[in-house]
Amino acid sequence: MLELNYSGFALEAGTDEAGRGCLSGPVVAAAVILPDNFSHPFLNDSKQLSEKKREEVRPFIEQHAIAFGVSFVWQEEVDKINVLQASITGMHRAIEKLNITPEFIIVDGNKFKNYKEIPHKTIVKGDSKYLSIAAASVLAKTYRDDYMAKIHKEFPMYNWQKNKGYPTKEHRNAIREFGATNYHRKTFKLLPEQIKLDL
Repeated sequence: MLELNYSGFALEAGTDEAGRGCLSGPVVAAAVILPDNFSHPFLNDSKQLSEKKREEVRPFIEQHAIAFGVSFVWQEEVDKINVLQASITGMHRAIEKLNITPEFIIVDGNKFKNYKEIPHKTIVKGDSKYLSIAAASVLAKTYRDDYMAKIHKEFPMYNWQKNKGYPTKEHRNAIREFGATNYHRKTFKLLPEQIKLDL
């Protein structure tokens, strides 16, 4: 069972991001403050949930959360500031979008920078330990998946609808055949043999 609260503060926000390891598209972050009576039968780390279950739980989270925020860090910015900074920046922006200021922040992973004066705790595999981080991971993942399905229509040959921009064999083969798009992250190693390629 996932725990509801780490800090003892009522207004504890959980934050997480999706898309760090992708070759294309944005890093998407979310922050969620849940009420103390929140429960859902299958809310868990979004990676453990099927796409169908994530889609089902997202409106429930949005309806029952005290507050939630979602932010997009576009690929150009990811290239400019690097993917770790993009994750932290995205989480800060998502927290900023909360209509209530949290008293404490719990963060998935082990890297974060102070957000204003609010105390925080980084938690490795936090999305499989705390409900608010799991909820943030579901929102980040579903908002990002929706966006990747949308740009898939523009460039169907990369099959982003299925691979979501992750470096699958199929995605890399499409880059090899069709080159990179403006949605691809230029600082990422798009192909293993890229060093030899004149991109």
